[in-house]
Order: sequence, then C-alpha cells, then structure tokens
Amino acid sequence: MRILITGGAGFIGSHLVDRFVDEGHDVVAVDNLCTGRRDNLRAGVGFLEHDVVRPLDLDGPLDWILHVASPASPPEYLDIPIETLRVNSEGTYHLLELARRKGSSFFLASTSEVYGDPAVHPQTESYWGNVNPAGPRSVYDEAKRFAEAITTAYSTKFDLDVRIIRIFNTYGPRMDPDDGRVITNLVNQALRGEPLTIYGDGSQTRSFQYVDDLVEGIVRLLQVPYNRPVNLGNPEEYTILELAELVKTISGIKAPLVYRPLQTDDPRQRCPDISLASRLLGWTPRIAVQDGLRRTIEHFRQAAASA
Repeated sequence: MRILITGGAGFIGSHLVDRFVDEGHDVVAVDNLCTGRRDNLRAGVGFLEHDVVRPLDLDGPLDWILHVASPASPPEYLDIPIETLRVNSEGTYHLLELARRKGSSFFLASTSEVYGDPAVHPQTESYWGNVNPAGPRSVYDEAKRFAEAITTAYSTKFDLDVRIIRIFNTYGPRMDPDDGRVITNLVNQALRGEPLTIYGDGSQTRSFQYVDDLVEGIVRLLQVPYNRPVNLGNPEEYTILELAELVKTISGIKAPLVYRPLQTDDPRQRCPDISLASRLLGWTPRIAVQDGLRRTIEHFRQAAASA
C-alpha cells in the first residue's frame, strides 16, 4: 500500500512509519517539524516538510491517510494554542478532502482528552466527556472533539472509509525529553539527579501504554471496517506517586519529591475501558509498565550520553 502519515517525524508518527516500512509499504511522512524531529525517521523514508493547515496534494494513488499531526503535551499545545486548533480543524478538513479526491481511507488519531476530567470511570467510547470549552486545555480537547466530528461527518455524508482512535497516555523511545509529560518529566529529572516534581498530592491516576502496543492496535484497526471511535490504552492504573516510585526503582536513582500546585483542569482520573478494542481487534496491551519504563529510561540514558 501507499500510505501518507502526517506528524510522521513525531513520537507516535515515526513509530508508525517504521512499522509500515518494515511491512513493505510505500510510506510518505509529512511533518512541519513544529514538534517532530527529522532524525526520528530512518534514511530512505519519503519525507515532505509541509504544514497540513494548508491544502496538500500528491501525485499518484494513496491507499491510506493517517492523520497523527498535532502537538500532544500540555506545555506544547499551550505554547502554540492557535496552531493546535488549526491542525486539528483546518488540517483535518484538508486531509479529508485529499482522501475524497484520492479515494483513500482516512485514519484519525484522537485522544482520551476528549473525555476531559471524566465523571465516568473507566471511560467507555459511549461517554461524552466533561470538558471545559473555555479552559486552557480546550485548545487540544475541543480541537480533537471537532476532528472526530468532521471525520464522522465525512463518513456519513460521503461514505468515506474512516477509522478513529482515542489514544490514552503513551510513552516510549523518541518522546521529546522536554515535552512536559509526566513520564518524560520524571525520567529526565531522575537521570539529572534532580527532585521529582509531583503536581497536586500525586493521588491523581493515569494509565500508561507503551508505544509498540499502540502501533499494534492501530494496525489491527485499519484491517477492520469500523468507523466509530475506539479506545487504545492500558487499563492498568497508577497514581502519579506510584509512577514516581517506579521511575526511582527502575532507574536506581534515589531522588526526593517536590510538590507543586495542581494544574488547571488536570484530570483526577484517566483510565480506558478497552473492551471494544479487545472484542473488535483481539487486542490488549502486552508490555508491562515496568518493562516499558526500563526501555524508555535506557533510551533516555543513551540519548543523553550521545548528546
């Protein structure tokens, strides 16, 4: 197949590029390098530097368009809020139009952030969420909710073949060490010998999936004719304090904790119900958090040593 992947030089996008290249497909990675890095891509991969808020066209056929482009961590999307809104609104529109012209299938990487600070736990795909539409995180939350809405509208109005996933917290090699996500914060602070920052009292929970598990779920979803949102995440739940202790244990570094005020609209709980993915795709996460953290910590150690 010929596959276009937007955000292809980013964390998740580059892992998708690797998977499809390894399977023998012709892949074109598109990225404006706003948060992605060119060196995330192996040599020989087709690359186009382009911002998808502008219309895009390519010569030749396309089987799939995978739209993964967007800032995804709070510090990133709060730093470029308008760009975040545009890539998920205008960018999604232009790519859906490209899919219509090419007769290709369309995949949208959405997010668990559409659930906001959930009043239902764990979160199922039928839950509509609890999002503050004028809060600081709305530039990402509402952008992704719009992206789901327009993707669904194209599926309904034009019979476009679409897939939608809601990604829960994902980690692994190639994460930007300065992206401000909880795992990158804790790992980098530990490796630098700094105190580990805990926001609030650390009792808020998250569920962490390793990037290889996410990629496997995406690949399986592309093979199933299902056009509604599907959760992909690890239902094993950790408090932030438990995660900090795991990072200290696995890294072998003793570090004190420092507490900071809880950030605005930060969800108290986030955990996926993956019964749909399990039933539809035969998919469950395979990589335990302890194993994934070991791989991630080793990656950051090697990256720091070679810097």
